[in-house]
Amino acid sequence: MEAIVECMSENLDAVSRIQAAWRRERPDVDVAPQGVIGRLHRLSDFIATELGTVFEAHGISQGEFDVLASLRRAGAPYERTPSELAEHTMVTTGATTKRIDRLVDSGLIERRAAEGDGRRRIIALTAKGLRVVDETFTDHMKNEHRIVAELSSDDRAQLEAILIRWLGRFES
Repeated sequence: MEAIVECMSENLDAVSRIQAAWRRERPDVDVAPQGVIGRLHRLSDFIATELGTVFEAHGISQGEFDVLASLRRAGAPYERTPSELAEHTMVTTGATTKRIDRLVDSGLIERRAAEGDGRRRIIALTAKGLRVVDETFTDHMKNEHRIVAELSSDDRAQLEAILIRWLGRFES
């Protein structure tokens, strides 16, 4: 591997340059994992930026889209409790509350008492929220297709299978 890196030195990506420097400075440490982790990290940053452009175009943040999408995936009547939202968006209830407040203020969702239990709260999409989440989701999927178009369908399938197995080990 080091011979390949040395031969391609003028065409190295940022991660390869970092690895080469570490190999030079700390030859006693195996930096091979940086090849995967570093590239995943950089790709994550690039992808987040690319995804963010769609959300911004629709006047919402990625976190707000996450809440709207969770409500939309619940099916009609597009509502969940705040704790269900926190579970389905994988963020803390505090972060969910802040997102809910912003979305209520923008008229995309409503907060109301549950039928039969005035202490329990329900969060539901408004008609405006349903329109925004559907339009945003359509553009979001077009954007994701554009981003992964750099890979062949075989590469996408292989990468997805690898990521499913790897992520499964962390999530189990």
